[in-house]
Amino acid sequence: MQAMKWLMAILALVAGCGVTAADEVPLPRPRPAIWVEPRSFAEAVAGLDLDLAAVTSDPTPCDKRLAGMAAIGLMPRLIGPGACGGADLVELDAVLLPDKSRVAIKPAPLLRCATAESLAAWVRADVAPRLTVLGSPLRAIENYDSYECRSRNRRPGAKLSEHAHGNAIDLRAFILADGRRIVPTDANVDKPLREGLRDSACRRFTTVLGPGDAYHAEHIHLDILERRGGYRLCQWEVRVPPPAGAIPLPRPRPAAADAPVKHSGRL
Repeated sequence: MQAMKWLMAILALVAGCGVTAADEVPLPRPRPAIWVEPRSFAEAVAGLDLDLAAVTSDPTPCDKRLAGMAAIGLMPRLIGPGACGGADLVELDAVLLPDKSRVAIKPAPLLRCATAESLAAWVRADVAPRLTVLGSPLRAIENYDSYECRSRNRRPGAKLSEHAHGNAIDLRAFILADGRRIVPTDANVDKPLREGLRDSACRRFTTVLGPGDAYHAEHIHLDILERRGGYRLCQWEVRVPPPAGAIPLPRPRPAAADAPVKHSGRL
């Protein structure tokens, strides 16, 4: 009886204040929909532009050609977030030179077969022969970057990089059998040698970026992006060391991340 009196008093107080119980107690937010794990591969890739009938582990014609000049692992299809990934990708462990010696790619890049084929052909026909003037054969190549799901130059709002399709590779150095490390962006390396490497790369690939481009000062970017009208981009300045006693100027800064993005051929 006493409890009932207390309850009636509280209700009268609430009513006197003009506030209802519903106003005082906030309702919980609706729960988000529960994510359900896909029950099959087909369900997981639903909505992607993917022809499941075309997914196969059989080597493509490119794979068969590449197997004769490189040590590879097949990855026919890579599904990445958003529009990243692609078909007919390979892991390129080493290029096989005509004399059967191996040029290891470290770490082994993940590339579209056509890109790997262009790289292997360039190493066999141009890079390895040109480096023989140094008195020791080519044995390895330092890979700075290959497949990576990102925008061009990692800039917000930029187009998707060719790296996001396994269609590009960044090279940092060539390693000779005697242990010497030849860096193609180093101004102290023989200038005619670097000019030959640049000219041959620009004939083999549709995009070549190196010193002279703020984002590629320390490595060489190579890809085979197809552009309208067969346009090619070759931007690799073969620089010379500054005169003795000269004070080197600072490198130009890349454009600010919030600056307007110009969709050029740079990757």
